[in-house]
Amino acid sequence: MIEEMPCVLSNHYLRNIAWKWVYKLWNILFMFYKQIEENSTRQSEDLGSQFTEIFIKQQENVTLLLSLLEEFDFHVRWPGVKLLTSLLKQLGPQVQQIILVSPMGVSRLMDLLADSREVIRNDGVLLLQALTRSNGAIQKIVAFENAFERLLDIISEEGNSDGGIVVEDCLILLQNLLKNNNSNQNFFKEGSYIQRMKPWFEVGDENSGWSAQKVTNLHLMLQLVRVLVSPTNPPGATSSCQKAMFQCGLLQQLCTILMATGVPADILTETINTVSEVIRGYQVNQDYFASVNAPSNPPRPAIVVLLMSMVNERQPFVLRCAVLYCFQCFLYKNQKGQGEIVSTLLPSTIDATGNSVSAGQLLCGGLFSTDSLSNWCAAVALAHALQENATQKEQLLRVQLATSIGNPPVSLLQQCTNILSQGSKIQTRVGLLMLLCTWLSNCPIAVTHFLHNSANVPFLTGQIAENLGEEEQLVQGLCALLLGISIYFNDNSLESYKKEKLKQLIEKRIGKENFIEKLGFISKHELYSRASQKPQPNFPSPEYMIFDHEFTKLVKELEGVITKAIYKSSEEDKKEEEVKKTLEQHDNIVTHYKNMIREQDLQLEELKQQVSTLKCQNEQLQTAVTQQVSQIQQHKDQYNLLKIQLGKDNQHQGSYSEGAQMNGVQPEEIGRLREEIEELKNNQELLQSKLTEKDSVIENLKSSQTSGTNEQSSAIVSARDSEQVAELKQELATLKSQLNSQSVEITKLQTEKQELLQKTEVFAKSVEVQGETETVIATKTTDVEGRLSALLQETKELKNEIKALSEERTAIKEQLDSSNSTIAILQTEKDKLELEITDSKKEQDDLLVLLADQDQKILSLKNKLKDLGHPVEEEDELESGDQEDEDDESEDPGKDLDHI
Repeated sequence: MIEEMPCVLSNHYLRNIAWKWVYKLWNILFMFYKQIEENSTRQSEDLGSQFTEIFIKQQENVTLLLSLLEEFDFHVRWPGVKLLTSLLKQLGPQVQQIILVSPMGVSRLMDLLADSREVIRNDGVLLLQALTRSNGAIQKIVAFENAFERLLDIISEEGNSDGGIVVEDCLILLQNLLKNNNSNQNFFKEGSYIQRMKPWFEVGDENSGWSAQKVTNLHLMLQLVRVLVSPTNPPGATSSCQKAMFQCGLLQQLCTILMATGVPADILTETINTVSEVIRGYQVNQDYFASVNAPSNPPRPAIVVLLMSMVNERQPFVLRCAVLYCFQCFLYKNQKGQGEIVSTLLPSTIDATGNSVSAGQLLCGGLFSTDSLSNWCAAVALAHALQENATQKEQLLRVQLATSIGNPPVSLLQQCTNILSQGSKIQTRVGLLMLLCTWLSNCPIAVTHFLHNSANVPFLTGQIAENLGEEEQLVQGLCALLLGISIYFNDNSLESYKKEKLKQLIEKRIGKENFIEKLGFISKHELYSRASQKPQPNFPSPEYMIFDHEFTKLVKELEGVITKAIYKSSEEDKKEEEVKKTLEQHDNIVTHYKNMIREQDLQLEELKQQVSTLKCQNEQLQTAVTQQVSQIQQHKDQYNLLKIQLGKDNQHQGSYSEGAQMNGVQPEEIGRLREEIEELKNNQELLQSKLTEKDSVIENLKSSQTSGTNEQSSAIVSARDSEQVAELKQELATLKSQLNSQSVEITKLQTEKQELLQKTEVFAKSVEVQGETETVIATKTTDVEGRLSALLQETKELKNEIKALSEERTAIKEQLDSSNSTIAILQTEKDKLELEITDSKKEQDDLLVLLADQDQKILSLKNKLKDLGHPVEEEDELESGDQEDEDDESEDPGKDLDHI
């Protein structure tokens, strides 16, 4: 029946029958596959795989199933989703390949996320989980089908970390899409989806509760952040994600969870690991983390609080490992942070009051505690503070420790070697040896301090020479590595512990082959390869905590060079030193010229910047000149327009036709009119005062006429008085007529004045200067002419400045040409020096070949002399002679003591 079904389906018969029959068919198939899944026996699993293989043998079946998923009917779509999910679980890779080559196959499945029915949408998420598992091509297609947007919307709708199992399924699907897929990670970052992750970690107050589902969701969210900033990702992609996480506040939110109370232990551990990778190798994030303080009284740095947990043996093991990883990531490629940690151990920065504990004090306390795990963690943490930082290695030599009351302080280096010689636990000794190897590598001054203690070299040779059990072989290998570092980075400043003497000591007491064999114990250890895979210290139990990731890289770097250094003879060492000196001289010369070229490059850059600045200034000045010219032209146009308008107005005015041109009414004419008006006003006032006087005289006369009551007063009125009164009346009439005529003339002048003012106001409005009188208009015209002359003067000055700038630019171009020629000369000299270095290396190789040939000839001649019976001095006798010289030197111990 199952074999006939593809034929029926291929004929599209199901599209013409009732949906009820289709629903029943899907239910039968779904129940069939569900029964296969629930059967736990191997036979049923094989049977399910066989039926799935029969079903997908004809790819048209899967293609038809994908086309049926486009039907909106619930009874068709939902069983189809379940059936396709079962097929993917049985034979995932084969079904993935069929869907991948099907037209619009993945796009049809992506439509399930937009279904309004939550059952279909949620099962669609599970289907996409199975579809995207371990298939990069499908992951890219799903990502570019807007999967990130839809999944983040679902997570937000479901309540972020407070959501149910749907949020968990969406997070698992997001991990499938992003893990080990650089293309999708870049698309996720470029789409600004990192910013949408910040609300996930807003967990609220500590009393809100932590359900099991919330813990699971938050754990998956933290893992998703770690996927984006994993150390295994390309460095550029990781740093860009780290930058985005800081800018959007995601790192700050994670640090808030880190310092919060009431957070479950597993969430706190995963948060520490997440913060570690967000700050690893990115200076801005490392600086921010250094500024984070715990909410305590007084506030303490977060680094100090975390280190307190690391050296506390009562804390969970996984939490202590997470804190160590966080400290390592904080110091990774962070010389500023390394200096801050080492400075807390120096005498000048230690808090004498003892009120606060520093990171350095915690590391020293853990280094010398009775807990071996604390010893190992503190030693590794301190080694990371010295990683690839010669300055801090030298600074750490200044650290002095007070061992007990009454005894003088000892250096930290000496205290570490003292603990080694006391025979502590293996984990403690391994941690201290890793610290010493990291400390002494690439630091000749530290090697000299180490060799200055006469007990150190005999202890190391004794440890290496003994035949101990398998547990002690690792310690022997680390001791051999430390002794090899003391040889390779030895600057021969101590007479009794020069390179050659140390190699002779190894050959006599240990043997070169035995030494190399013991050195190889490190890389052959079963835990070495495990630690070299990932930077994170992830161990199942404290017993497996032996190697550090960065230390494995140091061993890989030094094992080969130490082996070569042990087998080299003194003559080869001398030749190598001479070659090194020659190369150093050449390197110094090349470095000198490189520095000169670099300085000239900087000067060129500065000159280019100056040129660009001058160009900008020149452009700005040219723009300003253009604007000034345009403004001048505008003023000229306004000036000409003003002349034309005033000319037209004055042509229509009859009485003032002689003064009608650009200035219309001349200022002198206006002043003259004003003077005439003022004079007429004064005359009017004078006449008015005279009239008042005459009126008063008339009133006096009238009163004198009416005041007399006797006859004598009436007889006094004579003809002369009557004539005087008549004259006064006539004069009064004349004055009144003059006054009236002058008043008419004043009115006429005032009317003309008003007309003149109106014309001047119209003219003022045309040039957008309202409310000004005739004098202001004249002043404006004068100002415009003054501004015009000033602008012309400015234009001349700007042209002079432009000319000066062009001359400066020409001079700068000449300087650039001279600098380029100097660079070409220096480059030629550099090429000559490199040729000389190559020739010198060839000559040295030829000399080595000649020396080897000469040694062969000498050996053959010695053999011939032996055959002829002549006595020949053997190498053993020469060595015994050297030994006698050494005995003679040892008879005078005072010299060595004085030297030490």
